[in-house]
Amino acid sequence: MEAPTPRKPAVGFIFVTLVLLMLGIGIIIPVLPGLITQFRGGSVAEGSGSYGWLVGAFATMQFIASPILGSLSDRYGRRKVILLALTGSAIDYVVMGLAPNMAWLFVARIISGMTAGSLAACNAYIADVTPPEKRAQAYGLVGVAFGVGFVIGPAVGGLLGQISLRLPFFAAAACVGINAVYGAFVLPESLPVENRRPFSWRRANPVGSLLALRRFRGVVDLAWMYFIFNFANTMLQSVWVLYTGYRFAWTTLQVGLSLTYVGVVAVVVQGGMVKRIIGWTGERRGLVLGLVLSAVTMAGYGTATKGWMFYVLGTLGGLGGISGPAAQALLTKHVPPNEQGALQGSLSGLTSLAYIFGPMIAAWSFGRCIADNAAWHIPGIAFYEASGCIVVALALAFRSFRLDDRVAAGA
Repeated sequence: MEAPTPRKPAVGFIFVTLVLLMLGIGIIIPVLPGLITQFRGGSVAEGSGSYGWLVGAFATMQFIASPILGSLSDRYGRRKVILLALTGSAIDYVVMGLAPNMAWLFVARIISGMTAGSLAACNAYIADVTPPEKRAQAYGLVGVAFGVGFVIGPAVGGLLGQISLRLPFFAAAACVGINAVYGAFVLPESLPVENRRPFSWRRANPVGSLLALRRFRGVVDLAWMYFIFNFANTMLQSVWVLYTGYRFAWTTLQVGLSLTYVGVVAVVVQGGMVKRIIGWTGERRGLVLGLVLSAVTMAGYGTATKGWMFYVLGTLGGLGGISGPAAQALLTKHVPPNEQGALQGSLSGLTSLAYIFGPMIAAWSFGRCIADNAAWHIPGIAFYEASGCIVVALALAFRSFRLDDRVAAGA
């Protein structure tokens, strides 16, 4: 009897994995700040501070673990790392759903942070199976997966949150659990044995992995640009629920619907427009265009006086999402195949670093500027800070382009 033909690795497999993973994340977004505020006696100002620390705890563990998992994926393959990360996330959501106090929420986030290498491994998987000239389009599919997860997830979380603030966590655990089962039976390995490399603690520790980026021409400025861009986005994400509840008195359902709309825009842009826009502008100009639109959108959120304005700005911000695939494509072109996992681990580590400080700064700024004794009452302060960060990211992108041009001219 002839042996069955092994499944061929393809972006479609990883797309389904990311959709289910992001669905789980999207489900808890509308309710997690409310649960934290409940633990903090109902005070929004105190709840926002605790929320920032909780996100920071998760990101700290992710910062430590991501380069390790990225390097392990270069040694043992992407599939095993993805399955490990998904299992950790499922456990995390169950513990959060059962948590009787803030201490247990911190325990859950630490567990999840330690195994949060799935995105780095998924991005490396995409680099494994996609030729360089098609990577911007392929990374656009990552944005589509995020969008689909946020189209369905927040709406479901908002609806379930009307019943119980804890119910969405168990729904998220079910989504991620299904994802892990899917990966165990369907997801093929993408990294050939000949492209693997020995594991090294020097490259796997978070500081060493970031320093190792200096070996590749043009990567350092782009990597720091990527970090600052994500830093700005973590500030947006961390205060969205708190800000809209405070400023517009939105319910969990209204928050869920607003995030669903943002997800729909992301699906349209990442799935149908990234290929065309970047094909027209090129990766460099696409990155610049996306950063400019994102900076304008962030400032607009802070200035908005009506809830409907968030929907208009969400459309503009969705167009700014082309910067993500463009940046990923530019970065992967600077790194050889057997180090894509290390690169993605480093980028995931930078994203984690952004999540350590971004939410804490945004939540602290927001809480400080709405407190009764605030010297300046500026509820939108975190959005203004995020806009300024993206301007800095834009300057780093231009500096990276100039370096590449000088090297190319001298070659």
